[in-house]
Amino acid sequence: MDLVSDTPCEEPGHNCIMMSLSETAVQNGQLHTHSNGTSSCEPPSRRVYKREPKNRIFVNRSLHLQKIRFYGFDMDYTLAVYKSPAYEAMGFNCLKERLVFIGYPAALREFEYDASFPVRGLWFDNLYGNLLKVDAYGNILICVHGFRFLKHHELEELYPNKFVHFDESRFYVLNTLFNLPETYMLACIIDFFTAKQEFKTHREGIDCGDIFMSYKSIFQDVRAAVDWVHLNGDLKSETLRNLEKYVHRDEKLPMLLNRLRSRGAKTVLITNSDYEYTHKMMTYLLDFPAEDGSKKDWSTYWDCVVVDARKPLFFAEGTILRRVDRKTGTLQIGHHKGPLKSGEVYSGGSCDVISKLLGARGKDVLYVGDHIYGDILKSKKIRGWRTFLIIPELMQELRVWTEKHELFSQVTQLEASLSDIFKFLDSSTTEIPDITGIQRSLRDISYKLDMSYGMLGSLFRSGSRQTFFAAQVTRYADIYSTSFLNLLHYPFCYMFKAPAMLMPHEATVDHSTQLTTSRGSPSPPVVRLHSEPSLKDELPSPKRRKCSDGSDHVPHVRPNKPKQATHQHEEDLDSDDSQESNNPAEPVEPSAC
Repeated sequence: MDLVSDTPCEEPGHNCIMMSLSETAVQNGQLHTHSNGTSSCEPPSRRVYKREPKNRIFVNRSLHLQKIRFYGFDMDYTLAVYKSPAYEAMGFNCLKERLVFIGYPAALREFEYDASFPVRGLWFDNLYGNLLKVDAYGNILICVHGFRFLKHHELEELYPNKFVHFDESRFYVLNTLFNLPETYMLACIIDFFTAKQEFKTHREGIDCGDIFMSYKSIFQDVRAAVDWVHLNGDLKSETLRNLEKYVHRDEKLPMLLNRLRSRGAKTVLITNSDYEYTHKMMTYLLDFPAEDGSKKDWSTYWDCVVVDARKPLFFAEGTILRRVDRKTGTLQIGHHKGPLKSGEVYSGGSCDVISKLLGARGKDVLYVGDHIYGDILKSKKIRGWRTFLIIPELMQELRVWTEKHELFSQVTQLEASLSDIFKFLDSSTTEIPDITGIQRSLRDISYKLDMSYGMLGSLFRSGSRQTFFAAQVTRYADIYSTSFLNLLHYPFCYMFKAPAMLMPHEATVDHSTQLTTSRGSPSPPVVRLHSEPSLKDELPSPKRRKCSDGSDHVPHVRPNKPKQATHQHEEDLDSDDSQESNNPAEPVEPSAC
């Protein structure tokens, strides 16, 4: 698709069907014409068109872009994409200096940020000082104390059954990209104290002469230092002094915002950053000449700009909404009660107040952000907004997924060998087969795959197990991608269709399998349907009976099968705006889009 072209999709119900057909059936060379003159693609066995992985938006829950009237954006790590690892290294250095200033050993300055170690989604256990990589159910996948990876027997001593139940007073989830320097600093400090002979380590802390430092107190110091660096330190000023060094800039950003607004959608910027930082950052990101050569003020790209939002509080009770005096950067006194104007900047407020002033209902808002808790989880759970999660690491995940295909093929072959060994065995088998060689090979391949991502493995999985972070993405992000700019590769009348969520009995049993019952085998305990009567067949009307008290007969003594679909949930239609069945169908790109 030509990103420069700005041809509008004036008739979504028609033009987008043609776009869908051109990208699927026509590109594959065949189009089937029915006797009534309508066209459709070949049967589902044909290869489905998919965009390049780097340009693709992935789908957890179906979402219809034509239903979206408001596009909300976070700024940091969403609009402003910080260059990695340069930005994290700078944040790590600021954090070092703050910790040394408050009394930590000056030797901490010798540590340099290593981007291959930290990964998002780890839990820090402030009781034992460990970094934990867990799955969706609290099972521990990896445990690191400082730089040392704990073995199985050590894990069992600290965490029976290698399981933990989340307790926010004990565990802190390092979910954001801003947490990466913090994650590595925690590992550095704990490794420093446990490796030095002059310090004595205990299960819950460290003896430093006549002083005991619990892992919880170390965590609290690091957490406070991180907050100080972001609020009062040099992190933001250093970033603004070296914008080209630390921030990606893309001319497609103003193009996307212009296209969204030209289609009638409203754009909203909601950031926790203050006005001064937001003004300088957005000026840098949107300082591109328009088609006529003129330059626009960054605020004119937005229908509403909110700074100092204090998310996730913004999605709950929020704070007072005030207008920012853009000449001085100060807040005007009093509570702003509307209306919201393009070109103006507002401070604070709440999701409820902003929604009312904009006229947003909830599901007509698509909120784009990188923070799975502050942006995605709260906007989804509290306000019902549709959510678009930005995962910059996804590009590396896709690169490993494709480049290491031989390792994935080896896993498949080993699992096939394992199934062959047990193929003809049942409960009468007395001799236990030796599968240690296959298990060892699977472990070796799993290790190679993990190291392809980094020391702590993939963001989304460890072996065949999905991580806690992956489960949160699945649960709270309707769609996700490496960049929100991938919206440019889709028409704004597009429907993102989620892949079918298969249970194991559906994913592992082929449709062509013939199920038979051997003689003497008991029938299933519950049978819901013995035959498939035609929808045209009406059930015979039962003889009407009078009730014993002489009242009228029972109106319905049995249910009748519905003759058509009663709810089109995959098309994301509300009851008040669903279209008649004779309208053209909307485009659908199956599975991963």
